Amino acid sequence: MPTISRFYGITIRMYFLAAEHNPPHIHVIYGEDAAEIEIKTGEIIYGSLPAKAKSMVFEWVSLHRDELEEMWETQEFRSIPPLL
Repeated sequence: MPTISRFYGITIRMYFLAAEHNPPHIHVIYGEDAAEIEIKTGEIIYGSLPAKAKSMVFEWVSLHRDELEEMWETQEFRSIPPLL
């Protein structure tokens, strides 16, 4: 699973397999916590994150939603800048 961004100990990944299930989402790993975040809504659809990490991921997704949706559709990997 390619890593598309890293910031503040948070790793953001996305599967690039045609068989990947909907809804379009990213996988987030923070320490021992993990979650799947729906790209369109920015909501957690599986797992959990500490409040501060969740807030940063939600902000990052809102800033890069169009890029994430395009990556999901095209299955073309590229890095996305971290949250600063």
